Amino acid sequence: MTMEEKVAAYKEDFDLFPTANEKIEYVLDLGKNQPPLMPGEKNDDSFIHGCSSNAWLISEYTHPKILFRGEGESMMAKGMMTILLDIFNDRTPEEILAFDPALLHTMGITELLSPVRQQGLEAFLNVIYRHAQQCKKEGEAHDD
Repeated sequence: MTMEEKVAAYKEDFDLFPTANEKIEYVLDLGKNQPPLMPGEKNDDSFIHGCSSNAWLISEYTHPKILFRGEGESMMAKGMMTILLDIFNDRTPEEILAFDPALLHTMGITELLSPVRQQGLEAFLNVIYRHAQQCKKEGEAHDD
């Protein structure tokens, strides 16, 4: 499934819930299944600065794909992390860099986030795109 197809699938899921509270409950439920990071993986290097709740993101580049794992402390952060990792994980740097993050707004959840949580989403995306740019450079060097 492409990243765009994943976003469309989440939009369909969110459209099943008529109220904002039900959509938020769905996000919280998704976060209940998020596997935790190892304690040593939660460090300054993996910390996502700018999130309202503590969150960490680990990336591993196994040419040609980037594997992401992450964890958020609050239930909302866990749920949003679960959705975002489902969309961005196991992709090539080119797929990630070609993806328009504005599509995330079509899912019907971002408008439910407080301004502070929206800033956290932007911080997460900045980290994802920075990792993708670094991995793309590594991949180009690997291909030479």
